[in-house]
Amino acid sequence: MSRAKLAATLMLAPLTGCVGVLGPQGPVGAAEKLILIDSVAIMLAIVAPTIIAILAFGWWFRAGNRRATYRPDWAFSGQLELLVWAVPLLVVTFLGGIAWFGSHALDPYKALPSPLKPVEVQVVSLDWKWLFLYPDAGIATVNELVIPVGVPVHFRLTSSGVMNSFFVPQLGSQIYTMAGMTTQLSLKADRAGLYPGLSAQFSGDGFADMHFQVRALDPGAYAQWVARTKQAGPTLDKAAYGVLARPTLNVRPGTYRAVQPGLFETIASGGVSATPRKGI
Repeated sequence: MSRAKLAATLMLAPLTGCVGVLGPQGPVGAAEKLILIDSVAIMLAIVAPTIIAILAFGWWFRAGNRRATYRPDWAFSGQLELLVWAVPLLVVTFLGGIAWFGSHALDPYKALPSPLKPVEVQVVSLDWKWLFLYPDAGIATVNELVIPVGVPVHFRLTSSGVMNSFFVPQLGSQIYTMAGMTTQLSLKADRAGLYPGLSAQFSGDGFADMHFQVRALDPGAYAQWVARTKQAGPTLDKAAYGVLARPTLNVRPGTYRAVQPGLFETIASGGVSATPRKGI
C-alpha cells in the first residue's frame, strides 16, 4: 500500500461508523444527511474562525513580537461585545430553524408522499432478535426484513418487554419500541441492495448480536419472494410466538408461511408472552 493510500485510510478510519448515515439509500436518510451536513456547516462557521483566531492571537502576541500593542487598562468594547453575542445568536437561530423544520418534515408518523400503496410491516423487538410480520401477505420473518424498492413501507412497532430501538442507518430514522404500546415509522428504499439494521438501545446480554438485514428487492422479485415464503416454513401462532419470544442469542434468519390473524395486536397489548422452558 502506498503512503498516500495509507494516510487516507488512517484519516477515514474514525468515520467508518458513519458510513451508513452518510451513504443514504432512501428519501428519509437523504433528508437526515442534509440536515447533518447543514448543521455541521453552520457550526463550523463559528468554530473554524475561532480556532484560526486563537492561533493568530497566539502568534501575534508572542513574547518576541515587539509590534504587538500591550493594553493593560483595556476593559470594554461595544463592537466586540456585539460580535461576541451576535454570532452565537445567529448560529443558535439557524440551528433551531433547521431542527424545527427538519423534525416536522421527518415526523415518523407522517406518511411518505407516493402514489403507491405502502407496504405494511409490524415489528416486534424480542430478546435478542427482531420479528417482522406482513399482515397483508400473512407471513413473517425473523432477523430479516424484505421490502420492495420504490414503495413506501409503513411500520408499526412494539416490544415484547425491554425497550429497544429500531434503526436502519442507510434508510434513516431510528425509533423506539416499547411494551404495551406501538410507535410508527415510514421508510423507503430507492435502490435494490442489502442494508444492515440494528438495535440502537442496549437491552442485555445479546444486544451486540441483535441485528438484522434489510433486503430491498425490485417489485417483481419482492412478489416472488412473498409467494415462495407462503409455500414453506411453519405457522406463527400464539404458541409458536411463546417459544420464539424466549431469550436467545445469535438467531439465524427464518420465515413463517402463515401468521395467526391479530397476533401483533395481541403482542402489543401484552396478551401473549414467552413460554417458560421446561424445568424452569
